[in-house]
Amino acid sequence: MIDLNTYGWNDKLNQLKQQSMYESLAHGRICIVHRTCYEVVLENGLLECELTGNMMYGKSDDELPCTGDWVILQPLDEKKGIIVDMLPRQRTLYRKKSGTVADKQAIASYVDKAFIVQSLDDNFNVRRAERFMVQILEENITPVLVLNKADLNFDKEAIGEQIRHIARRMPVFVTSTRMPETISALRESIAEGETVVFVGSSGVGKSSLVNALCEKSILLTSDISLSTGKGRHTSTRREMVLMNNSGVLIDTPGVREFGLAIDDPNSLTDMLDIADYAKSCRFSDCRHLNEPGCAVIEAVNNGTLDRQVYTSYLKLRKEAWHFSTSEHEKRKRDKSFSKLVHEVKKHKAHF
Repeated sequence: MIDLNTYGWNDKLNQLKQQSMYESLAHGRICIVHRTCYEVVLENGLLECELTGNMMYGKSDDELPCTGDWVILQPLDEKKGIIVDMLPRQRTLYRKKSGTVADKQAIASYVDKAFIVQSLDDNFNVRRAERFMVQILEENITPVLVLNKADLNFDKEAIGEQIRHIARRMPVFVTSTRMPETISALRESIAEGETVVFVGSSGVGKSSLVNALCEKSILLTSDISLSTGKGRHTSTRREMVLMNNSGVLIDTPGVREFGLAIDDPNSLTDMLDIADYAKSCRFSDCRHLNEPGCAVIEAVNNGTLDRQVYTSYLKLRKEAWHFSTSEHEKRKRDKSFSKLVHEVKKHKAHF
């Protein structure tokens, strides 16, 4: 028997299950999402499951189950099952779906912490770390910055200066799989039953970190490329693994693009430590662009606020604004369409 409490099952989830019409069926957590099926861990083991037609065709892409979701299922035999319901999501990490304006993609759900993994080589990019951080904070998930490959030569002072503003918002760990004490410190930050998702670009060592934290090779990795100094392996799926006597880890594929899926662009002032300056602006609706009496621009000009942080803030705010307005219009269209369908059905019922 598998103790699902180690995977994060608790009384609150049990109460949510009691509200389902399928409360008498088995429940489990999605470990891996394949194109057409899902691997689900439940008390009796691991099942390969498909969705009912109602779930498959009755939900939008971002509402379909993702890694970390808790589902209710009907086992068909010792290896197969069918998912009939999904518990309401909490703390789900999304990103804007590539090539779309307002569609979003669920990365993982029921997440307690998100490890933003950056490697201390040419891959290090504080702007990318900011981008991950603001989306993670948007979902009420605790962000953690993990600076990996600390065995490489890097300018500690320069890195410290670049991350100073985001280090106020989240813990920072400096790690290397060749330095066991750094892995131990990271492992101690994960409590039993907590779910941690790893996000970052390809080649930063996410899978190697997961293996090191689990103290065994669970995820496949490849040797470091001599020409690039980066790992050649990149995860191709979101996969959940269990640490010994601790939490749940979700490895994710490296991303080249991480678009923001934020409903409130104004929240960025708090996340990027600009809010304190914004409070002193002459106008309460100041956009911090060229308005007279803008304390944010004044802080940039006198060097109190880093100009690159300010520029990043404007870029992220614009992107978040485009998503939120497009999402709002999309919801209005969906609502109008649903109303139209209801009226058509109502009209047919009279004939």
